Amino acid sequence: MDVCTTSGELSLKRENWRQAGMKVGLVPTMGALHAGHLSLVEAISAQADKIIVSLFVNPTQFAEGEDFDAYPRTTEDDLQKLRGTKADIVFMPDASEIYGDAVTASLPAGNLGDGLESETRPHFFSGVVTVVHKLFELCQPDAAIFGEKDYQQLLVIKQMVATHDMKIEILQGPTLREADGLAMSSRNAYLSESQRKTAANLNKIMRALCEDYHTAQALSRLPALEAQAIQKLKEAGFTEIDYITVRDSDTLKTPNLETKNLRLLAAVRLGDIRLIDNCPV
Repeated sequence: MDVCTTSGELSLKRENWRQAGMKVGLVPTMGALHAGHLSLVEAISAQADKIIVSLFVNPTQFAEGEDFDAYPRTTEDDLQKLRGTKADIVFMPDASEIYGDAVTASLPAGNLGDGLESETRPHFFSGVVTVVHKLFELCQPDAAIFGEKDYQQLLVIKQMVATHDMKIEILQGPTLREADGLAMSSRNAYLSESQRKTAANLNKIMRALCEDYHTAQALSRLPALEAQAIQKLKEAGFTEIDYITVRDSDTLKTPNLETKNLRLLAAVRLGDIRLIDNCPV
């Protein structure tokens, strides 16, 4: 496994692979790797001859006052974990390698970035789209994989690839969970022992909402079920509920009778720590 910090180093290796007719897969991450990230490396290995994993904490998706400076950076541990995978290159650029002299988000997110995450983080998806587009330019992958835990982000990236006519296959990996159902996340490292116990209730309350919906089998019941879930989250000890809502899986709009697939999405806070999750309904 090689480590590249510049686009020049990466380009040389990528060109050798291209000439050999190899299919390249990319796993974009912000580091602080856990089993969910490693599962994405394993999953894309079935679709690619060579694998690039990027480690880059992207400044443009953090607003002032968010946790950019505090975001966990565990580079040596990340590299050790990746040595046990099928990763061929770890790309670790600095901000100037990605953005040059102007560290700004320059691409719009598209309509799938409206609402939900953008209600509280309006800057977020423009930053994500900008950095992913740049990583695609530098790595030139044939395929890239993203986790379903960041479901709206996954749809935004798929839309960006289609809008820019990028010949890249976007794969998705299932959310990996702890034994108590909490979705694996780098931010889980922030949780205190008591917060960690509270956090496990998010998935339980989400599953209960899904079960209640399947019992009712009526879209008209969704507002009441969502309101019940909000109350349960408050009683469980979550300090803020940004949203818990059922949407059309493809459009993220409020479902109607023509909606084929539903997705439950949630974002909550425990103190300063923000947790997101989603699941099919």
